[in-house]
Amino acid sequence: MAGDKVFIPRMTLTPSDARIPFKFQRRQFPVILSFAMTINKSQGQSLCNVGLFLKKPVFTHGQLYVALSRVTSRKGLKILCYDEDGKVTNEATNVVYKEVFRNLEDRSFE
Repeated sequence: MAGDKVFIPRMTLTPSDARIPFKFQRRQFPVILSFAMTINKSQGQSLCNVGLFLKKPVFTHGQLYVALSRVTSRKGLKILCYDEDGKVTNEATNVVYKEVFRNLEDRSFE
């Protein structure tokens, strides 16, 4: 990933719009502008499209919930997860601090 060099070929495009009285071609790179932010930075926002790239499990309690709950519809959510072996998977680990639950069990509520 980081530091890898990739070849992006330029594509020749010829518009087929009948309203244009002449033909032309243009060459461009097939890229789309996109933006990225951390899960913490996204907290409190509502977004139409969210893509989660989970190369490693999220590392903080509740972080997966924050990431998944930013998107306003299921259609706008895309997730790419990897397991410990680096293989694509359809499972993500939701990190929970077990100490929080232990502290709750130890307390007596009045």
